[in-house]
Amino acid sequence: MATTKNERTITVNESDFEREVLRADVPVLVDFWAEWCGPCKVLGPTIDELAADYEGRIKVAKLNIDENRGIAATYGIRSIPTVKLFDGGEVKETFVGLLRKQEYSATLDALVA
Repeated sequence: MATTKNERTITVNESDFEREVLRADVPVLVDFWAEWCGPCKVLGPTIDELAADYEGRIKVAKLNIDENRGIAATYGIRSIPTVKLFDGGEVKETFVGLLRKQEYSATLDALVA
């Protein structure tokens, strides 16, 4: 498991996705992104802020869809940025596009309150 610049956010891939996301003991917010995606880069700081705000209550992960096409296909990622909230190995919520932090927080607050 590699970490990104933000030590609270992890990078996941096909080899550790099941362990880090599907079998996690806390909800996991997964940011599906790609290096060439401008809106993904704009969303990045928001995802990092969520990781800090919810530290200890959720896990925040980033998955590069170009490097992990199998997982992207499995979860039907057709446009990015897409962020999925997993809990107990299941997708509980899907966010598509460039959204405001409050839109994520409302869902996270309801789940981890």
